[in-house]
Amino acid sequence: MNSVRIIGTGSYVPPKIVSNDDLSCVVETNDEWIKSRTGIRERRISEGENTSSMASKAALNALKAANVKPEEIDIIIVATATPDNFIPSTACVVQDKIGAVNATCFDISAACSGFVYGLNIASQFIRTGYSKTILVIGAETLSKILDWSDRSTCILFGDGAGAAVVTVSDRNKILSLYSGSVGSKGRFLVSKAVPVENLYVESNTNDNHKTTMDGREIFKFGVKTIINGVKKLLEDAGCTEKDIKYIVPHQANCRIIEFAARELGIDKNKFYLNLDRYGNTSAASIGIALDEIVRKHLIEQGDKILLIGFGGGLTYGGMVIEW
Repeated sequence: MNSVRIIGTGSYVPPKIVSNDDLSCVVETNDEWIKSRTGIRERRISEGENTSSMASKAALNALKAANVKPEEIDIIIVATATPDNFIPSTACVVQDKIGAVNATCFDISAACSGFVYGLNIASQFIRTGYSKTILVIGAETLSKILDWSDRSTCILFGDGAGAAVVTVSDRNKILSLYSGSVGSKGRFLVSKAVPVENLYVESNTNDNHKTTMDGREIFKFGVKTIINGVKKLLEDAGCTEKDIKYIVPHQANCRIIEFAARELGIDKNKFYLNLDRYGNTSAASIGIALDEIVRKHLIEQGDKILLIGFGGGLTYGGMVIEW
C-alpha cells in the first residue's frame, strides 16, 4: 500500500463581515447573547459568490502552496451541502474554473464532517495506487439555506472554503483514520431538498426548505463525538495527547469544545479555534482552520495534529496527521 501525505493547504472566505451587532438588526439578539452561548463574534457572508467560486479560490491557493499544477490533479473531491446545482457537480465546475483537465470529479455530502470524509476517501485512492495526487475541498454557501428570521440557526453559520492537496509519499503521514454515521438521528439537523412534483404526487409549495436544527441534540452529539473520536484516533495512531501539537475540531460552538476538553482532561488551548471570526462553515471549517495553522507557521515538520469533525447526517470523522 502506498503512503499518503498532505503537501499543501488553501482557504478562502468572502470579504463581507457580518458581526453579531449586524445580526441584531435582523433578528432579536445581541452580541453578548451570541458570544456567551457560541463563542462567535462575526462570520463571513457571500455577496454573489457561489460555492464553486469560493472552492476554486481555495483550491488555487492550495495548489500554489503545494507547487502542483492543475493538470497534475487526478481527482477533485468537493464536500458540500450547498452545491451550485444538482447537475453539474460542484467539483466539475471547479475543474473547469481552475483548468484541472485530467481530473475525475465528484461531490460528497457529509455536512460538517465533509472535509475529513474527503481526506479519508483521497487517502484510500492513493494507498491502492489508483491515484497519485488528489485535491480535496470543503466549501459552503450556507447563507443561502438559512432562515434569517430564526435566531437559533442564523447566528451560527458562515460561508467559506478550505482545501488540501493529498499525494503519494515515501513515508505515511496519515497515522490513523476514523469515520461513521448515525442516520437514525438525521432528523436533528435538516435542510430539505426540492419537493416531489410529478403527475402522481402534488408538491407542497409551502414547504420550508431552510435549515432546521435541534441544538440540544447536536450539542450532545458533538461532545460525545469529540470525546470518543479523540480517544480512538490517539489509540490507533499509538499516540497520547502530549504527542499532538493541535487538535483541530469542527468549528461549531466553543462550549462543545470546552465540555469535551474537560471530559478528556486536555487543556482547551490545545484545541485550535477560529469560529469567533468565521462561525460554523460546515464542510469548510476544518479546512479553513488547518490552512490558518499552516499560514501562521504554528506547526513544523514532524508535528502531529488531530482533525475531528461531526455534523448533519449525523456524521463524524477524523484523522491524526504527521506534518
